[in-house]
Amino acid sequence: MSAVSFALFDTLVDADLPDDPAGAVGDELRDRGVDVPEDWTDAYRETHVDAPAGAEVPLPAHVSRALASRGVDAPGNAARRAVVAAFDPTVTTRSGAADAVARAREDGPVGLLANCAVPELVGRVLVRSDLSRDDFDAIVSSVACGWRKPDRRAFERVADALGIDPEDLTHVGADPSVDGGIAAVDGRFVRVGADGSGLRID
Repeated sequence: MSAVSFALFDTLVDADLPDDPAGAVGDELRDRGVDVPEDWTDAYRETHVDAPAGAEVPLPAHVSRALASRGVDAPGNAARRAVVAAFDPTVTTRSGAADAVARAREDGPVGLLANCAVPELVGRVLVRSDLSRDDFDAIVSSVACGWRKPDRRAFERVADALGIDPEDLTHVGADPSVDGGIAAVDGRFVRVGADGSGLRID
């Protein structure tokens, strides 16, 4: 049995994520009463979590550590709430995306494999798109599984969730340097162009 997985961002949907993530998160922290340090942009850009290569660091954990590095405490779940609020995009479904997912489902299981360090974002993006959770037999995000594409473990996780061997997985995405990581598990990569071309799976 074979299966297909799709990347989400820049493949099935376009989402207007912040151009300045540090600034957006900083504004949301201030709205929640957090004393954001003057050099917040520098703190945000620094590495604060010593994670293994290929691992996903949840953005709220990074933000909490960045604040702590400047002696600032974010009470309760302020860091998580600020991150979720900062990444609250308008979503446009790419032309042909819904049809591509529907066609893939005619031939076998279909998964979604998304690099995303923001909790709740994948679900909110789907709700705002022309797609739904029910269109996919498995939804795997890096923030949930712990590994980012192109790490082979991300593809192994979605293949396992779809009940297949990784080499029987075709992954559809826009970035060969990321989505092309499927080659590490002997799967097949189908590239989507910037204009959405390539969403048809042959």
